[in-house]
Amino acid sequence: MRLSDLKRFGAAMGGLGAVLAGTPALAQEGGMVGAPHAWGMGLQEAGGPIKEAIHDFNNLIFIIIVLITILVAGLLAWCLWRYRAEANPTPSTTSHHTLLEVAWTVVPVVILLVIAIPSFRLIYYEDRTPNADLTINVQGRQWYWHYSYPDHGNFAFDSYPIPEDQLPPERRHLYRLAVDNELVIPIGANVRVITQGYDVIHSFFVPALGIQRYTIPGRALETWMRADREGVFYGQCNQICGTNHWFMPIAVRAVSQADFDKWVAEARTRFARAEEPAAPALAAPAQTDDTVQIAEARR
Repeated sequence: MRLSDLKRFGAAMGGLGAVLAGTPALAQEGGMVGAPHAWGMGLQEAGGPIKEAIHDFNNLIFIIIVLITILVAGLLAWCLWRYRAEANPTPSTTSHHTLLEVAWTVVPVVILLVIAIPSFRLIYYEDRTPNADLTINVQGRQWYWHYSYPDHGNFAFDSYPIPEDQLPPERRHLYRLAVDNELVIPIGANVRVITQGYDVIHSFFVPALGIQRYTIPGRALETWMRADREGVFYGQCNQICGTNHWFMPIAVRAVSQADFDKWVAEARTRFARAEEPAAPALAAPAQTDDTVQIAEARR
């Protein structure tokens, strides 16, 4: 996957997504694409404040690791030079050094405190938001996602991966990431996410937005996310929930508030249903392994 492909995809995603998903085109010019790319280093680019906080903490840990590595390497080099046989023919018989023992006990404790304090702050920051602008229910199923919007008429829909042969050539690099129905949110909104499991444990994970939460049957877990930039942010279930767990991609599309309101108005009609249907039965096996897995993941 080339970075140039991602840039072209960011400009064209609105129209292509509308064709593939049957939804109205949403403004996506200049939008960000949160997805892995070839030769990428470090964490994915941040699409919201949670991921930015994760970046800051990651940078702090990296600096601490580099300093510790330099210190330990320097001490080893100094010991090799200072206490080599030629320079120190009579080795010391000292077995204890009070100052050193205090130092190598106190210094690690201080380092752990420096790590722990921002770590706890980040954990509490990621946990939930007290000022949610909307709520979305996320349910993991074998093997697809089920979304509902209780604040906007409680309409619901399923999200399945798009098979590779149904993707246009310019989007083939998004195989196992692109979905037929994306989760749409407005930019700048604090989105409360309530996760539940339908059958087994799944994991709702979108790296660029810094959100990850298990979906556990019989339990409702809360977290939140916010996208400060328009774009599409991809993720996948990273819990080994069964043979097709890698066919549970997630696509979160962040749009302007005006486009979100238009999408909600049309989604209420498109996804209107009298009652919640049962989970679909698995399709009949096909000839190849990949086809079997796709068939089982889709209705």
